[in-house]
Amino acid sequence: MFLKIKNKIEKELKNYIRGIEKTYSLRKISPLLSEHIKDFTLRSGKRIRPVLFIVGFRGFSDKILPGLYKSAISCELMHDFMLIHDDVIDKSKTRRGKPSMHAMLNKYLSDKKRAKFSGEDLSIVVGDVVFALSLHTFLSVKQNYKEKEKALKILLDAAMYTGSGEFIELLSGVKRVGEISKKDIYKIYDLKTAYYTFSAPLMMGAVLAKAEKKEIDKLFKYGIYLGRAFQIKDDLLDMFAEEKQIGKSTLTDLKEAKKTIPIWYAYRNSGNKEKIFIEKILSKDNAGRNDLKKIREITVKSKALDCSKTEISFFLEKAKNIISSSKMKTAYKNLLKGYCEQILKM
Repeated sequence: MFLKIKNKIEKELKNYIRGIEKTYSLRKISPLLSEHIKDFTLRSGKRIRPVLFIVGFRGFSDKILPGLYKSAISCELMHDFMLIHDDVIDKSKTRRGKPSMHAMLNKYLSDKKRAKFSGEDLSIVVGDVVFALSLHTFLSVKQNYKEKEKALKILLDAAMYTGSGEFIELLSGVKRVGEISKKDIYKIYDLKTAYYTFSAPLMMGAVLAKAEKKEIDKLFKYGIYLGRAFQIKDDLLDMFAEEKQIGKSTLTDLKEAKKTIPIWYAYRNSGNKEKIFIEKILSKDNAGRNDLKKIREITVKSKALDCSKTEISFFLEKAKNIISSSKMKTAYKNLLKGYCEQILKM
């Protein structure tokens, strides 16, 4: 069922991106802008957010509203907008196994000697355009004004909370890891990842299906717990996976001095010598492969890896318990339970 939904999402996304030429004459405005949006948005991805949007709707409705799948891709385009800006902030050169948006635009500008702007500058603008496309696609669903407005507010809340999470995460980078609490880290996780990746898409779909408020509240909590587990897994992948496996730089978190749950446990469970080393690496302007290797060793030795996996299991179980109590149709509840375990496999 998941694959069937994902395939429909893929088809809808391709049709929409190809159709923006007709809607906006984007190629006439700028072939460069048109081609780069097409390249970036159509790259292979999990499509977690639009799939959950559909699951949230179908779990409480027997019918499919006209424009539902087109509306669902608003969540994917919102994600793309955030990725483009996030890569500029993180100075990431790759995304989904290919050059990031600003890396592509910097390549284009490499022989434009008179340019007084960078690929990063252009990428911010491209991201803004993709944000507008996200709102445009959401409006496609045919539903009454009341539910549509509620769902749109959730989408806008997702953009606001994610931006707020990015803001406080950047500021946490100037603090020493010993000054950061686990509560601080989970606040960032909830704002930057959990709400817009899991809670918001499910809630948007359920709202459009006219689900009861208490059921929508359950989806919110489910998404937060699943999002925490997902983010810890992502932190571990950033630390232990190879770049080709995750499609982005494995040094990003270290270079940005991000305070993650694995890093928090590694620092908390280590002796003074290791603590000093962790602080030193996080304060570096350009952490390298040797630094990553040493951090990996400390993470394993301090049992931070085991503790992080325990946290993943804890939040996964809480998420599954919440969804089990939902009035969502059994088939879609089972889909969410299975999906949880699938995306959280280490």
